[in-house]
Amino acid sequence: MKIMKFLSLVAFAALMVSCNGKNGVTNKPLETELDSVSYAIGMDVANNVKRSFDEFDNDLFIQGFVNGSDSTNLQIDAAKAQGLIRAYFQKKQQEEMAKRKEEAEKSKAEGEKFLAENKEKDGVKTTESGLQYIVLKEGTGAQPTTDSKVKVHYHGTLLDGTVFDSSVDRGEPTEFGVTQVIKGWTEGLQLMKEGAKYKFFIPGNLAYGLNPPPGEIKPNSTLIFDVELLEVK
Repeated sequence: MKIMKFLSLVAFAALMVSCNGKNGVTNKPLETELDSVSYAIGMDVANNVKRSFDEFDNDLFIQGFVNGSDSTNLQIDAAKAQGLIRAYFQKKQQEEMAKRKEEAEKSKAEGEKFLAENKEKDGVKTTESGLQYIVLKEGTGAQPTTDSKVKVHYHGTLLDGTVFDSSVDRGEPTEFGVTQVIKGWTEGLQLMKEGAKYKFFIPGNLAYGLNPPPGEIKPNSTLIFDVELLEVK
């Protein structure tokens, strides 16, 4: 179980502190490979603590470790302690799930409203799946299929204009298989020909759905892409 492995690492760090008979920072120099490894483990534990806890009392943690190691002055029964840990992380998980659900419902509603208004605008076409697009420039070259690999330039934004990914900004086009991307891209690319520039408005269910990559994209987000199809391979 990841939680228990993590807590074991934290306990190891506390053991090092308690064995030195100090609760403070020693600023001991790193003179050997083992010194560096020991220090790196401590840093890794600290980073895990910061990611897992919004608030964490180092002194009480060390106190609990010391009391538990010599079975004296225990303020919580050992069996109860395990239950507290499980309950805490279960609560955190439930809170995170509730937050993601709220974000997903909000993003879905915002996307549906935007797409309903957008489809009435001049030049906007809507496919059967719900993908919307505008032809900025038609191409005259090859048209990709699901078996194709393509070279493109793109600029992706959220509905509020936030840029989350852009090969244009990086100054370097990218290549990938037509089926190696989100559904909206797979469908949209097959509407284009080499040399074309389209703007895609991709509903959340054709984008990342409930599992977006880390970053600015929320669950069920509608995404906007300017795409230039440079080459079909």
